Amino acid sequence: MRPFQGLIAMMFVFLIFLSPMQVYAEDSLQTTDQTDQTEQSAEPPPDLPNAGAAILIDAKSGAVLVAKNETERLYPASITKIVTGIIALEQSDPADMVTVSKNARGEDGTRIYLAEGEQKPMLDLIEGMLINSGNDAATAIAEHIDGTKEQFAERMNDFVHKLGAWDTNFVNPSGLPDDNQYTTARDMAKIAQYAMQNEQFRQVVSTKSRPWVGQEWVSKLENHNKLLSSYEGAIGVKNGFTQAAGYTLVSAAERGDTELIGVILKGTTDAGVYKDMTKLLDYGFAHFTSTLYMDVDEKHTFATRDTGKQMEFISATPLWVTIKDGEIPVLAVDSNGTTYVQSSQVYTPSESVATLMPIVPLADQAEVQIASVTKTGTTNTGEQRAESSGWHMGVTITWSIMLVFMLMSGRIMYVRQRKRRFYKYK
Repeated sequence: MRPFQGLIAMMFVFLIFLSPMQVYAEDSLQTTDQTDQTEQSAEPPPDLPNAGAAILIDAKSGAVLVAKNETERLYPASITKIVTGIIALEQSDPADMVTVSKNARGEDGTRIYLAEGEQKPMLDLIEGMLINSGNDAATAIAEHIDGTKEQFAERMNDFVHKLGAWDTNFVNPSGLPDDNQYTTARDMAKIAQYAMQNEQFRQVVSTKSRPWVGQEWVSKLENHNKLLSSYEGAIGVKNGFTQAAGYTLVSAAERGDTELIGVILKGTTDAGVYKDMTKLLDYGFAHFTSTLYMDVDEKHTFATRDTGKQMEFISATPLWVTIKDGEIPVLAVDSNGTTYVQSSQVYTPSESVATLMPIVPLADQAEVQIASVTKTGTTNTGEQRAESSGWHMGVTITWSIMLVFMLMSGRIMYVRQRKRRFYKYK
């Protein structure tokens, strides 16, 4: 019986060794369940049945509040004109006289009925393009700046790539269908965020209507963005539609110090995308607030998180943070100037994730380069769930190997015992 006693003792040792592992695994599972219950107790973002892709950001901090398929490449339709408009305002003189070409006059799609050879100030064409969505105006602008639509498209791509919109490509200035003209909700939010910092751009896209006197068309420019008339605080920016793109909409609204930008791509109905956008904006205004943490040129001393040393920084631009209502933001800075903002978790339709806070650069008086930020907070993300799941799998594999080992050991000892008995009585 001694071999069997040894086997039993060995099994007992293994059980003692593994019991803490099993307890830890159970604790991890319990923690996960508790976290899931916490996530479920918070109000989820709105359902968006008419949106193939969507995003809602804070215009001042860039914080992402809601996202759905935000990196999926889709057709933009006429929201393309946001890029054409901001380039025209920044890289040409609004007083320039533009001569309309035959190519521009005969452009497909929505028009403001420009005549071949007609001359208009650049600002008039920008308004005709952004307010009334004139494709002919977009082509006239592109040809005036770069000679051809194709050359202007290269300028557009260089422009948006500098903004970090790497999943966007343009081949024309108006948004007419093309397989190589695409964007994402995330990229369009970045582009709109930048464009809305231009006061003249803001003024144009918030204009509901204005008189138009052209050579062939005397009427009014009517803004196609219905939110300007139906949503409190709406200040822009552009809508679009083609059969390939579906309904697209980029909207901006402000209430108090908070300004939000929403993007919807691949909408199924015109009324549906406005309904979904209203839900997005309502959710943002109801739960989040923009807070000015440091004004421009304001000095602040931080105990740097990597060295613990006290360092003074000065803000190059206003430093805004986005927080969930009722919370106080916690800001930390590394010695190299990287800023971190800790706030509560932000919900997306897929899972709960930590708040993403793009923070504006800071610089101290010695011109130390400050980087942009981070992902903070402690939530039960997919990575943590995978780690917990991996731990459970490790425990299962260990138990399986142990069981096989014990069975083999028992078999070997049984055979040896039989042999001893055989030779003993032989």
